[in-house]
Amino acid sequence: MTTTRTVPPEVLDLVARVTGDEKHDPSAHSTLVVVWVLYDQVLRVSPDTVDDPHRDRFLLSKGHGPASTYAVLAAKGFFPAAWLDDVASWSSRLGHHPDRTLVPGIEIGSGSLGHGLAIGVGLALGLRLRRSPARVVVLVGDAELDEGSNHEAIAVAGRFGLGNLTCVVVDNHSDGYGWPGGIAARFAVEGWAAADVAARDHAALRDALLRTEPDRPSVVVADTTVEVARAGTEVAA
Repeated sequence: MTTTRTVPPEVLDLVARVTGDEKHDPSAHSTLVVVWVLYDQVLRVSPDTVDDPHRDRFLLSKGHGPASTYAVLAAKGFFPAAWLDDVASWSSRLGHHPDRTLVPGIEIGSGSLGHGLAIGVGLALGLRLRRSPARVVVLVGDAELDEGSNHEAIAVAGRFGLGNLTCVVVDNHSDGYGWPGGIAARFAVEGWAAADVAARDHAALRDALLRTEPDRPSVVVADTTVEVARAGTEVAA
């Protein structure tokens, strides 16, 4: 059975308050369902644990579209919602690319595509060496996988058997080259546990994101349809 849920209206309202970078709205809004499910049902992190060494880490590699992540962080109390009203102003902490030194809950400065997964591999390896129970979840776009650095990160994570690493690919079918056998197959051939889900099915998405294996990394390919968050009650990425 498919369980379709919608992002809460109050979160959609928060997304709509982020303005000034409309050219990246489709990129930003396409991540909303995944980011909401992660923070609402999966990640072990809260405003009270942003400095806990054993917190789960969420890395937005697709950092040129942070509006949805900002909105979810505000909805979860990481910072005041009022910050959303002046993104990228001279005095604002929120920029069109997220800054980990300024925004509570942001783990990396990102926006230049192709860096997040490699950083995630390093974080996951370091956490494993410290015997931490924390997970690392990296969100990338399907077109971002055209960047060669991702191929190296995929291979290395598989060889190291990083069971504490999950990559979420927001697949809105915007990649330029495609993948023989599909995106999940590209990861599976390197030893990743792979799952394909429809992003609108929140239950299936949650279950896939919660599922891990101790000796190999996981990838969840979330198939989505790009819609404008502020215009609809259902947003796909």
